[in-house]
Amino acid sequence: MTENLQPMPNDWTRALAVAAHPDDMEFGCAGAVAAWTGSGKQVSYLLVTRGEAGIDGMTPAEAVKVREEEQHASAAVVGVDAVEFLDYADGAVECTPGLRRDIAAAIRRHRPELVVTFNHHDFTYTGKWNSPDHRNTGRAALDAVLDAGNRWIFPDLDAKPWNGVKYVAVAGSIQPTHAVDVTGFLDAAVASVEAHQAYLAGLGIPPGAARGPLEGFAQATGQRFGGRPAIPFELLEF
Repeated sequence: MTENLQPMPNDWTRALAVAAHPDDMEFGCAGAVAAWTGSGKQVSYLLVTRGEAGIDGMTPAEAVKVREEEQHASAAVVGVDAVEFLDYADGAVECTPGLRRDIAAAIRRHRPELVVTFNHHDFTYTGKWNSPDHRNTGRAALDAVLDAGNRWIFPDLDAKPWNGVKYVAVAGSIQPTHAVDVTGFLDAAVASVEAHQAYLAGLGIPPGAARGPLEGFAQATGQRFGGRPAIPFELLEF
């Protein structure tokens, strides 16, 4: 029998979400972000790429500006003001010391107690082979949490080491352990996804079509969370 999901811990005030592409947070856990910011938590986004390879009918040079603008608009819907981009090449992200350094630098600057990232496992929760950008970004983020707290790793960084990360929450994981109640926040989650208008159009998803799958996913998760619509996470403690 599948075990019930546990409530996410609430003993934190600042979160840094690290994802590979614009739209990853929106499809993965925007409802949870809206619930957190709605309760007074501070959440910032760090995007490793600008998603320039994500729209087949648009050149990467054109897509960069569009996807960056859509990500800022999407984040604002769920109460996120700080959105940063690292400019790694979309589709070619590798888990390197350089990426770990850049994420560690962001952790030291933002000083979060919670780091949120996307599925770092080989497979998605639907059983498909996972994107290398997702795998490598997630693994680099996990490593960077440790790097950020060690003053002898990347000592050239200006910001002081930060050992205050208590948890890493992995969205889209194949083995979720916890969940966030998103009752009252599904409309914000849908609006956050729909802010990626050009991206959705490129995928052939018509306006309004995102609501059904997002609400269905939250309701399905809720079957393991007391019947409340919820977003699942794999929680790692540090």
